[in-house]
Amino acid sequence: MSKSPEEEHPQKALGWAARDSSGVLSPFPFSRRENSNEDVTIKILYCGVCHSDLHSCKNDWGVSTYPLVPGHEIVGVVTKVGKAVTKFKVDDKVGVGVMVSSCKNCNCCKEDLENYCPKMIFTYNSINHDGTKTYGGYSDMIVVDQHYVLHFPDNLPLDAGAPLLCAGITVYSPMKYYGMTEAGKHLGVAGLGGLGHVAVKIGKAMGLKVTVISTSPKKESEAINRLGADSFLVSTDPAKLKAAMGTMDYIIDTVSAVHSLLPLLSLLKVNGKLITLGLPEKPLELPIFPLVLGRRLVGGSDVGGIKETQEMLEFCAKHNIVADIELIKMEQINTAMERLAKSDVRYRFVIDVSNSKL
Repeated sequence: MSKSPEEEHPQKALGWAARDSSGVLSPFPFSRRENSNEDVTIKILYCGVCHSDLHSCKNDWGVSTYPLVPGHEIVGVVTKVGKAVTKFKVDDKVGVGVMVSSCKNCNCCKEDLENYCPKMIFTYNSINHDGTKTYGGYSDMIVVDQHYVLHFPDNLPLDAGAPLLCAGITVYSPMKYYGMTEAGKHLGVAGLGGLGHVAVKIGKAMGLKVTVISTSPKKESEAINRLGADSFLVSTDPAKLKAAMGTMDYIIDTVSAVHSLLPLLSLLKVNGKLITLGLPEKPLELPIFPLVLGRRLVGGSDVGGIKETQEMLEFCAKHNIVADIELIKMEQINTAMERLAKSDVRYRFVIDVSNSKL
């Protein structure tokens, strides 16, 4: 007979889990593996609440297995290190993002692109090498192979820095890969949520002119005055869209709902790039004429490897970039999820794990 989650490993852990596709989270005692030679044990202090946590809890993508402990924007302090650990010591401030393992041998792993490894193991809702489930950061502690742990820069606040481990790298990686970093160029950011608001800050730090593209006119002053965007475009206003046609070099599309790509493609200059980061539940229509007639490119990107994620954290520390957050206790998570579903958050919930009742 298989052991219960509480008994399958030696280290006792407490978290909050969804038990079914209602997505409702409740207290969940479970266990973590013993700290082995290459492992780092982390006391979790903060964990960001990502949109994919909500999708996973509700099984929107059809791959969730329950009980499910979400959370892949984890920040904490090292409490134990294995004999072979060289990168970390006890009391170091560290982060854990979207993945906790990969094969380490394939081309992707050798090129520091572990996030594209076919055998990559997600921080939660995945299967470990030993056949047990991975449980995420809505919990009091976690044990992770040192290779997948990140140093948290000293001057980066732990709470507001946590969402960078997913939202930050998801924006930073495509900007680097697709060459969207040339100072003075014009970047459009479609959608002003968890990803979008970080994209604005990173774009400005790279010296880009940044325009926020949104369906919501009431976000204009927020985008410009609080986040530092240069301009704001209401995507439902045909006259304004027409005036902005052919003015942007790059667009980062963070919209996770089904939406039309044609208006965004028409905003691009010749050779412009539209990079999609949102994950709508249904396929989008891709009009080919504007691609062909403007030699435009549509691409995608998914977080980044460990080396690049570390680079992103250093970049954000240098430029004082953090997420705008609303700090909550674990016992408020179900209300927070309901609000997240309605986009009622500016701009990321972060769970204050160490001060919560688990």
